[in-house]
Amino acid sequence: MLTDQSILITGGTGSFGKQFVKTILKNKNSVRRLVIFSRDELKQYEMAQEFSPEKYPQIRYFIGDIRDKDRLKKAMQDIDVVIHAAALKHVPIAEYNPFECIKTNVLGAQNVVDACLETQVKKVVALSTDKAAAPINLYGATKLCSDKLFVAANNMKGKRDIKFSVVRYGNVMGSRGSVIPFFLKERNKGILPITDKRMTRFNITLEDGVKLVLQALDIMWGGEIFIPKIASYHITDVAEAIAPECKLKTVGIRPGEKLHEEMVTVTDALNTVEFKDYFVILPSLPLWDSKQFTHHFSGKPCRDGFAYNSGTNTEWLNVETLRQLIFTYINPDANRRQDDYR
Repeated sequence: MLTDQSILITGGTGSFGKQFVKTILKNKNSVRRLVIFSRDELKQYEMAQEFSPEKYPQIRYFIGDIRDKDRLKKAMQDIDVVIHAAALKHVPIAEYNPFECIKTNVLGAQNVVDACLETQVKKVVALSTDKAAAPINLYGATKLCSDKLFVAANNMKGKRDIKFSVVRYGNVMGSRGSVIPFFLKERNKGILPITDKRMTRFNITLEDGVKLVLQALDIMWGGEIFIPKIASYHITDVAEAIAPECKLKTVGIRPGEKLHEEMVTVTDALNTVEFKDYFVILPSLPLWDSKQFTHHFSGKPCRDGFAYNSGTNTEWLNVETLRQLIFTYINPDANRRQDDYR
């Protein structure tokens, strides 16, 4: 699918970008060029130690900020596919620095759209978050705006051969700043601070996140928001899986935090189609025949009143499954045996 394609990843030194590069190289896709676009020179330097241009001549490292459209346009010369993963994503930091978050997540997203429209890019997939569904925090609100910008970009393409779509998923297991690395760091203290014992979250591995993006690139018509069917977990089960000997200390919900996350709201469901492994929120303004799309991929409209919520999900990760996933995907200490997690 990506053979002889040139790909650019914004925020390419982040958790997703690294896994995307690793997947592309492992699958021996003969991509022509793989451009890592990010603003942190240290992270680029560190990533280049693992994926060096000498060993992987198709890789390029491009310093730049999505707030700078001119720099984006230079980076997108001769690019076929753009994966937009750059964002300010930490909820409390966004609450404290709202306009900084807006400048990156909203204005930066529009810069990506404009740069793609002004170059020869053919496909664009933007990464979103469950916090963009019925947002109560600024981060979620900016990502909802970003989603709308990428979907609406399909209305502005004119005769250009380009498609824009969005991929929305839940918490990425083990990503930087997330709860599992935090619990692993804190467990030696004997007490794990949790915000609320009732809290649930969707869970996806980096590998599955990358697979979803690759699937979207393969089947996108332009304007869809792709949402995977994934499992939920209780925050107390994560604590039990990591440190059953620790006491739990409830510290209260942080600013802008929900007890449960949603990826499809009851209102979204009116315009959502269900498929075997994923949902698709259709574009609000018709871009193509939605009935033909639904039939082509063997889908069905969501039932009235449906919502995809981490607290009412039908698929759950139990303590043992979480423990196995943490051992497999996080493995913070190569010398630890799996029994150390029990």
